[in-house]
Amino acid sequence: MKLLRNTLLGATMLMGVGTNMAFAQDAAENDASDDRNEIVVTATRRAVSIQDVPINISALGAEQIAKQRIDDVRDLADFTPGMTISDTGPGSTGTIVLRGLNASDMDSTGDSYDSAIGVYLGEVPLYYDFKMLDIARVETLLGPQGTLYGLGTLAGAIRNIPNRPDTTNFASEAHGRLYAKDHSGKAGYQLDGVINIPIFQDHVAFRSATGYFYDPGFIDSPLLLQQPGVSLPQPSGPGGVSAADYAANLKRQDDVNFEKTFTTRNQLLVRFSEDLQANFTYAYQQTKTDGGQYNSNGVLGTGRYENGARYLEPVKRRAHLGSMEINANLADIADLVATTAYTDVKNETQSDNTDLLLDLDYGYETFPAFSSWNESVDRRKQFNQEVRFVSRHGGPFSWVLGGFFNRQKLHRDYIEHVPNHPWVEFGTQPNPDEVEYASYVNSKVTEKAIFGEGTFRVTPNWQLTAGARYFGYTSKVAGALVVPLIGDPVSPYDLPSAGGTAKKSGWVWKFNSSYNFTPDIMLYATYSKGYRIGGPNSVAPCPNPLPNDPDGDNINNTQLPCGLPNEVQYGPDTTKNAEIGIRTQWFDRKLTFNFNVFQIKWDGIQLASATLNGIVGITVNGGKGESEGFETSFQVRPVDGLSIQGTYSYTDAKLTQDVLENIPVNDPAGSYPSVPIKLDALSGDRLPGSAKNSGSLGATYTMPFKDGSIVADWTATYRGNVVTRLGWDRAFGDKLPSYVLHRASLTYETDRYSVGLFANNIFDKYAVSSVANDRSRVGLNDGVLLRYYKRTVINPRTFGIEARFKY
Repeated sequence: MKLLRNTLLGATMLMGVGTNMAFAQDAAENDASDDRNEIVVTATRRAVSIQDVPINISALGAEQIAKQRIDDVRDLADFTPGMTISDTGPGSTGTIVLRGLNASDMDSTGDSYDSAIGVYLGEVPLYYDFKMLDIARVETLLGPQGTLYGLGTLAGAIRNIPNRPDTTNFASEAHGRLYAKDHSGKAGYQLDGVINIPIFQDHVAFRSATGYFYDPGFIDSPLLLQQPGVSLPQPSGPGGVSAADYAANLKRQDDVNFEKTFTTRNQLLVRFSEDLQANFTYAYQQTKTDGGQYNSNGVLGTGRYENGARYLEPVKRRAHLGSMEINANLADIADLVATTAYTDVKNETQSDNTDLLLDLDYGYETFPAFSSWNESVDRRKQFNQEVRFVSRHGGPFSWVLGGFFNRQKLHRDYIEHVPNHPWVEFGTQPNPDEVEYASYVNSKVTEKAIFGEGTFRVTPNWQLTAGARYFGYTSKVAGALVVPLIGDPVSPYDLPSAGGTAKKSGWVWKFNSSYNFTPDIMLYATYSKGYRIGGPNSVAPCPNPLPNDPDGDNINNTQLPCGLPNEVQYGPDTTKNAEIGIRTQWFDRKLTFNFNVFQIKWDGIQLASATLNGIVGITVNGGKGESEGFETSFQVRPVDGLSIQGTYSYTDAKLTQDVLENIPVNDPAGSYPSVPIKLDALSGDRLPGSAKNSGSLGATYTMPFKDGSIVADWTATYRGNVVTRLGWDRAFGDKLPSYVLHRASLTYETDRYSVGLFANNIFDKYAVSSVANDRSRVGLNDGVLLRYYKRTVINPRTFGIEARFKY
């Protein structure tokens, strides 16, 4: 509260560093402003200049997306203050943290789903990193957005707004990029194109954006097993590997974190009349890689760009999205927007599982050739509908009313294998796949909501807005697990399932007011409440009764990995956000300056924890937190052709209430035998995963040359230090150091084509962006060195050439 009291003026950020303030098109009508210093956004469900929006919003236009080579959501943080994204490679969407609202440990693989943030493609909510081909703009809304947006907008929302089909003009565009990457053995490339075809003039048009991305990778795996279950994973002991032992047992594969992505988005627009149109969209994307973007912190002599994995760790993930959006003018009283969408996301992964079993200390390591790998298949199917009415009758009062429905189903299969381990023959037979553990989880979450927002313009310069949303959800989970080595069936589907049901309902609200002192100076204030629904944990429920529990303490004496009844579900959490902001433009709009200050109270926090049995990661509710800070941005055009722009944000996010027995660690740390214990999370603990300080500074210079222009762009970005878990300094976590990166480009552009050179991470800075596991899970277990601790590293220096052609 102190920060709010001491700050009289604030405003939400305008746009990211390096912005050339290229005007963006309205998603529905492809209308552009005459002022190149303006981006038109639709975050309030109306098309408005970003400088006239009285909420905290940042926007990047199509020109900036292309110029800064923003390929997907992982590239946004450098250009959006208040946002931290840990780029964990192509195996997942990545971990996105807005305004510090995260309480989970950092990870080396990132997230494939996050219910605290709404990521949208057009009108469809879907947490997935679709490539940003043919995107008109990206809008980032910071803070709770629960009134007009549902489905995970506790911390904010990211809206990717695609260009719509044009029913009047044929257009096409081709783009290519060729580049080299330090510490990599191959070249990378990208090929993509856009085509717009009016099928029936003014009535029907088709638009397609399709591309292929190949990144060569830069992480090597020098310690792969030649023959799992026969080859020795640590043939020369924990001190290193001799040449002879290496040749007999191990092999190497370079650049395992490559990316191969195919993506396509296709739209058919049917305009029945000026007052009625329908837009049909089908999008598909598939990504493949063979390893993570992490090193193993020097284990067995591995280097900065090498990991210690005993197995390749391939990921194959894909997403289908189909939607229909209807827009209608209802007698000039209101606009109807009705969206129906179905999405199907599937992730198939394989990972080295050896260190998990070593950490659990079951004794598998007594077999000299012991190793383990796991495989999982996650499939998330989502059906959602939203209908909203937006007033258009004019007058001092305007309104939005709507309803929302979402049904999400998740199915997860998980199997651990122990190749050639002698214990397999003493378990259930036949077991040809040498299954050590297997589980499945089925869950379904259904959410319904109604919402409304009204704005009254008291005077031409002063408006008041109030809104509310009523939501209700149900969550069901069922599953089973087996350990065939102790006599269980080989398949979990041979056992009856266990599970449970939960439900919750409630209200969120928003109050907002703004006053325009002049057409170029606006002061605004917002007080709002946000929510995140609860749901099921992706852990198989424990059998009932729990086996091997003679003392009745709910702990299985063989550490069977499973969730107790109070661990298979978690409840909702809520935030209350207060902020004051100012948006200004000066000197005939040659200077834009925006500033805002905020405070967020977080209650019932969804925290990362672990099951009592098997120490499986789960989400629980507990405690309170607070995030407060400010964000600012500016752009100045001192002379024709030169633009200088910058951003800065400060975020202080911490717990404000103790959470007892929440942080899992090994005791004693760093040695075996050990037992898992849980430490208390304490009031004042910094929330993990976000930088306290971040900023950027850039300059763009445009000079006419022959039939076009030469454009030179330079940008520096700063990410402050980040802690990796709650209580990091006593729970064997890390404080990752801050770093500065530089990028630049030099491009010749005309109306028809552009050709340019570019470089990212110009000085080849080495930095760690995330980690997996904590430092209590290291050391020797019966002479076997664990490789559990992993450090995700940023992309090294990348430089290349790209060209774009338009017709």
